[in-house]
Amino acid sequence: MKRDQMLPSRRTLLRVTACLGAAAAVRMLIAEDTVAPAPRPAPAAGPQAAVPRLGSSTYRLEPMTADAPPRYQTALPPVRTRPFLSLPELGEHSMVLTFDDGPDPRYTPGILKTLREHDVRAVFFLCGEMATDNRDLLREMRDDGHVVGNHTWTHPQLNKTAPALIRSEIGRTSEVIEQTLGEPPQWFRAPYGAWNRNVFEIQAEMGMEPLAWTVDSLDWTTPGTATIVRRILDGAAPGVVVLSHDAGGDRSQSVAALRTYLPELLAQGYELKVPPRRR
Repeated sequence: MKRDQMLPSRRTLLRVTACLGAAAAVRMLIAEDTVAPAPRPAPAAGPQAAVPRLGSSTYRLEPMTADAPPRYQTALPPVRTRPFLSLPELGEHSMVLTFDDGPDPRYTPGILKTLREHDVRAVFFLCGEMATDNRDLLREMRDDGHVVGNHTWTHPQLNKTAPALIRSEIGRTSEVIEQTLGEPPQWFRAPYGAWNRNVFEIQAEMGMEPLAWTVDSLDWTTPGTATIVRRILDGAAPGVVVLSHDAGGDRSQSVAALRTYLPELLAQGYELKVPPRRR
């Protein structure tokens, strides 16, 4: 008799537990904002990279509850419909130098050395597969005051990539940067300049703004040091963002060109700046 009398009580407890679990799950759902589709910019020329299958990443995308404060105080940026091509707000005599695809221990140290000699800061957009094996160079960038941005893990063309893989490519690279430097990146550059709606939404969810470029040195084609120098000096203007590379191939011309055009830009009165930190 005792056992029969206890059964209704157990069933009741099971029903209550199930209801409480369902209610907790509902409270954890977060509605996502939507944005109108953005026009797709044409991909910039550049070396192709294979796209391996990667595991999914949950970087900075975990749902938050009332009892779990955000990991960072920086407000998430809006979902853009196009990247920044220039940064005129930095000042009428300002320019921005950016270097993609690194860090590469063969070429990045030479670029860092030249920048240090002239007390100039730049933006380095890193590929995760390069960054994870060269973390000492990431720390050197930080210590010299440079801005470290996200350039995906393997340099795929993201406007032809599934959303899940986009999240993995961007998220894994942000994880390496944050683990090494103690803070996540605030700027993102899509390989080949190939942004689309999915990329804009995912990078914003991960706390990054999109930065493209105004002047492409085309140094990845190894056109000769003098040609790289001429392209950058001819394109110099207030607010211009210059695209160069410190990895992804033979970048010895890029390293040599910087030693020539950087002092010339300074002699012309340009201030080489980096985007300010967002609070």
